[in-house]
Amino acid sequence: MAALRRRSARQGRFTPDFDPDFGDRALTEARHDMVIGRWQGVRDLLTATGEDWSRRTHRLRLLSHAAAGSSTVEAWRAAEPDNPDAAVLRAATEVVRVFDAAIAAGRGSTVDRGRVDASVDACLAAADAAPADPMPWVSLLSVARLYEGGVPRRQLRHWFDELRRRDPYNTEGHTQVLRYWSARWHGTHGAMYDFARDAAGVAPPGSPLPILVQIARVEEYRYVVDGALGRGPVRGFDQHWKHELAVTELRRTHARWIGGREPGAPVRPEEVAELNYLAHAACYAGQVELARELLGMLGPRAAWVPWVYTGEPEEQFVRFREGLGLGTETGPGTGTGTGTSTGRGAGPGTG
Repeated sequence: MAALRRRSARQGRFTPDFDPDFGDRALTEARHDMVIGRWQGVRDLLTATGEDWSRRTHRLRLLSHAAAGSSTVEAWRAAEPDNPDAAVLRAATEVVRVFDAAIAAGRGSTVDRGRVDASVDACLAAADAAPADPMPWVSLLSVARLYEGGVPRRQLRHWFDELRRRDPYNTEGHTQVLRYWSARWHGTHGAMYDFARDAAGVAPPGSPLPILVQIARVEEYRYVVDGALGRGPVRGFDQHWKHELAVTELRRTHARWIGGREPGAPVRPEEVAELNYLAHAACYAGQVELARELLGMLGPRAAWVPWVYTGEPEEQFVRFREGLGLGTETGPGTGTGTGTSTGRGAGPGTG
């Protein structure tokens, strides 16, 4: 992939890199090991990650998708039953498997309550095994969506409070709650935006958590456009990305997150997915300077979501870069990923 991109650059055509690991080479190697049945590299990676919770959450989420189609995580649990990382990864993997089954059954189909309950039990066992780790609570907040009618508010609040006790500004966990409260699942547009704005409002400078507001805008767009399929364009919806409030909130997220980061600091792999949301929002809002800065920070590192909801991802990514005069430059703070997947995975992260 990197060689292809270099050839394309020499020929004057930029090619984005849809590496799902966003340049995290150690993660790419561990996911490959997981797919072919080796768990030792995964164990070593998670041990090395330590309590860097944002990186750990990112890595566990992608490892769980790699593990879902094999029995490698079960082999690890059998070999090292007292290893808390194995328990946490197996719980996350069970959640992915339940989501995969729900997707295969089709929207509106009833998910086997027993399977959902079993995944919750695995998450609670993982929380006991790794009491400081936020990931079991992220997994619980993910699978909560699959209960018909949702879960009791008190239970959801308890799971969310437990997450925040361990990692108050965990972006992935907050995103799962946002999706729970979306109109697509168990809430409304208003409830979703209220949650996103409240969470963004208490995030410290430099935290990516304010991106929740832009994620909410994408969720609303998906919901409205999906509901309008076959019935023509939605009246007045052409301003969805660029009306006054959308632009104000875009600028606020940029100021609090990007403005609060250390100047010139490289973009970490676990920031890339959220940075794609912010760049997408800036491009569709017509905010030229912000879009140029953000796409420059990303360089070639593109994410399938959210671009896939507004068209063909590669076409949009290239078109906006070229329109902003970025050409083949990769911008500051970028790396070259080694994966070749398009990163289209559904599952709990994007459903």
